[in-house]
Amino acid sequence: MLLIISLCLFAVSPALFFPVQEACTKGRNKLLLISFDGFRWDYDRDVDTPNLDRMAQDGITATYVTPPYITITSPSHFSLLTGRYIENHGVIHNIWFNTTTQEKKQYYKAQFVDDYWDNGSLPIWITAQRQEKNHSTFSKDPFGGLKTGSLHFPATAATYQNETVQVREVESQFYDYTNETDWRVNVDKVMGDWFKTQDLDFVSLYFGEPDQTGHKYGPESPERRDAVRKVDRTVGYIRDTAQKHGLADRLNIIITADHGMTTVLKGNTIKPIILSQIPGFSFRDIKFQLLDYGPNGMLLPKEGMLEKVYNVLKGAHPNLHVYKKEDMPARLHYSNHPRILPLILYADPGYIINGLFPVQTSKGEHGFDNQALDMKAFFRAVGPDFHKNRVVGPFETVNVYPLMCHLLGIKPEINDGSLDNTRHLLVSGGQQCDSKEADQISVVTGLAAVVGFLVVVFIIVSSYNVFKRKRSDVRCDPKAKHEDDVDLKKTAL
Repeated sequence: MLLIISLCLFAVSPALFFPVQEACTKGRNKLLLISFDGFRWDYDRDVDTPNLDRMAQDGITATYVTPPYITITSPSHFSLLTGRYIENHGVIHNIWFNTTTQEKKQYYKAQFVDDYWDNGSLPIWITAQRQEKNHSTFSKDPFGGLKTGSLHFPATAATYQNETVQVREVESQFYDYTNETDWRVNVDKVMGDWFKTQDLDFVSLYFGEPDQTGHKYGPESPERRDAVRKVDRTVGYIRDTAQKHGLADRLNIIITADHGMTTVLKGNTIKPIILSQIPGFSFRDIKFQLLDYGPNGMLLPKEGMLEKVYNVLKGAHPNLHVYKKEDMPARLHYSNHPRILPLILYADPGYIINGLFPVQTSKGEHGFDNQALDMKAFFRAVGPDFHKNRVVGPFETVNVYPLMCHLLGIKPEINDGSLDNTRHLLVSGGQQCDSKEADQISVVTGLAAVVGFLVVVFIIVSSYNVFKRKRSDVRCDPKAKHEDDVDLKKTAL
């Protein structure tokens, strides 16, 4: 009997027939990248956020993530999409500008300047659309690239090497980013239409809060805390809607932000930075300037005036840092691009840079050194490929791109991140399945289970037949029965 039980256990366990396979990422799950603009790493600490807390229990929480310098919207988001530092992808500011014509285009209009974005670095949408998906043999479209979509995400409006995001929606110029009702409409569209009906593989989704509230009222205000509660409700709605459409078990969700926010310092004890009031400085020496956009600025001095302007500004204010572009700290990755102007200025946290006179009224601001703690952003991730209830240490947001490529099963473009910095977030440890190998393993495992079941049936039937023959022989031959009894007694002794 013991032999039969052992054989049965052996038969029903395919793992005993075949080597144990390590978990691996199959690249078959869908992916949603969400950005809540200006959501600082610690915004959920002074607000009750049950949905973000539940997401943390179900997935990954990073202590914080570090955005690239300069810590503003368009450059930071393009780093998420390309995995490149700003000096490498070339979207150096929210403002597009032309130093010859003096023309400037603000954030919204700059979204439509194709050659500003299409500068050699491909966003993940285009890469995914051009590559064959790591498909199952049972996929409906085994030879097509991935299907992507983007709703309101910075860089969505542009064309890259004559190609756009397949499904996209760009907000109107005066769109109200604070409208929670619209947020839910957008979530319904992404989950119900784009993921469920159109079967998209990857979608990026952007929300303009709590950035606007942080600017207007300050990051420590009750209004900002209300904005975080609204974000939390939306996170709950996103996950509930995914569940409603049957997506939860095959959808990875990454939620992060482009930067943090800090309080602008004001009052009689604060010495403002106003370039026109610095002794020896004159705008007559400047050919082009990008100022009055927060804590950073750039200057293009007229020919022969670079050294003069630099020497006048250097050390002119205790909270103003002035660099020639080639001397910028290497850790900031903000010097090696022709669009970056010869003189770069940035202020200490809490200070802003003014040109002729103060024109900025924000109570909260970003754009500071990315090492400042208030510039750090938050990060959550949940889904079938992520560990559950795990807190991880900080990493740079350029690493989100190779992580997303891995989850989608596509080959990344050249980038400045590394999967090595995020593989500990994954159940697979960052091991990518080969699609053919994964299918073969599935088939072999299935066959092993069938064979195991048949072996169990065979053993049971064979044992039963042997038992029947034994009993029949004993009934026909009393002497054999007696000999069997003697054998059993000897065995017992």
